[in-house]
Amino acid sequence: MLAEQRTRILELRARVSTLRGDTDVPPTASVVIPVNAQADLENVLDVLAELGRYSGTHSFEVVLVVNNYPKDEPPAALQTYTNIGVRAVAVPSVWRAGEAVCFTARIPGIRAAAADTIVLFDADTRIPEPTELLDWYVARFRDGAKAAYTHVGFYDLRPLWSVRARIAAHHAARWGKRVVLRIPTTRGSNYAVSRSGLLPLYDLGLLTDDLNVGPAIKAAGGRVAYSGSKRLVVLTSGRKFHGGWLKLGRYLRYRLLYNMRALRLPTDRPRAERNPHHKGPLRP
Repeated sequence: MLAEQRTRILELRARVSTLRGDTDVPPTASVVIPVNAQADLENVLDVLAELGRYSGTHSFEVVLVVNNYPKDEPPAALQTYTNIGVRAVAVPSVWRAGEAVCFTARIPGIRAAAADTIVLFDADTRIPEPTELLDWYVARFRDGAKAAYTHVGFYDLRPLWSVRARIAAHHAARWGKRVVLRIPTTRGSNYAVSRSGLLPLYDLGLLTDDLNVGPAIKAAGGRVAYSGSKRLVVLTSGRKFHGGWLKLGRYLRYRLLYNMRALRLPTDRPRAERNPHHKGPLRP
């Protein structure tokens, strides 16, 4: 087992080194991935392997934001990530009142990144076509976009009708917001931003969730690009969707209220009161 792990680390190190290219030259873009130390220390290695299949001409650094662990017990995986060649930013708890933890976890990595173009994934995503996707993101920002995103699908879904209905409702709602209401529908598992465009909005207290990043950047005058191309799809895990029609009803109500609150971008209340769906630190 140890020999297999060592072999995998060496393979990932070679892939990450190729992805980064000449370290004396600034990367074209930075890939930032939050890693929940209670659930995703191993999962993120699969994402690194997929990013390592990139075969284009650009260079990318990878920044992992490892979080959600006891302050005096940093995970041993931090050394593993260093051995692979990625940058590991360790923050025991990233939680801030009124913010979605999964969004807040991206901020230390964005601040630490070497490039202004930031590509954001989750630790359990799958990237079928990394070359096409990363090159598309680079092209959009060279064209002047301040944010960009592509279609997100799912894997590991249970074959239940209630789960299928939930996914159908999810995609229908995103289509309605994007096409009918012209609201950018950025989600954490797959989008990109200009650091110089995002951080000022965050520091002003205008951002509490991935969901309102696109609308906030658009409201500030930035252009937001989107592609629904199948070759640019990113897949996110459906492992937490257990099914059940009662759960589906609760989910639909929750998402409606969540979207209404997250998209309002209020500025006249303290940050802690703006997103009541995130009242406590991340749990395992």
